[in-house]
Amino acid sequence: MENLKIDATAKTPEIDFNALTGELVFTGRSIPENAAKLYEDVLKWVKDYAEQPNMLTNFRLDLEYFNTPSIIWIARMIKTLSSLTKTDATLMIHLYYDILDFETMDSEDITEAISPIIDMTGTPTINVGIKIYGTDEDGQILKETMVLI
Repeated sequence: MENLKIDATAKTPEIDFNALTGELVFTGRSIPENAAKLYEDVLKWVKDYAEQPNMLTNFRLDLEYFNTPSIIWIARMIKTLSSLTKTDATLMIHLYYDILDFETMDSEDITEAISPIIDMTGTPTINVGIKIYGTDEDGQILKETMVLI
């Protein structure tokens, strides 16, 4: 299976999916005019990957901003990845926040932040974990926490 690499634009994220390592990364902004045009092929790649996934898949959402159509497509990808037939596989979803936002989060805020992600997984057939990172303006990780679902 070939990797998927799409360069970022002012309105679309960089997408860097590596089938060999199981690293699936979104970086930047996702406010495309036509989300289906961008994400239809990405979802197809995810479905193909799901047929023979790595034991560990890291789905990294390092998006500074995204619109509703984008999150609908991303939700479809998460749903596909959380219902793999390899029941001993693990999906780690990585979320990145500005450190100032992250440091003010209490456990209730964290629960609220990840509840849409949990909803996206539905009833997972595999192990799913969510890691939340606080980053500085250069993207350096300063703090992190993990939740298993």
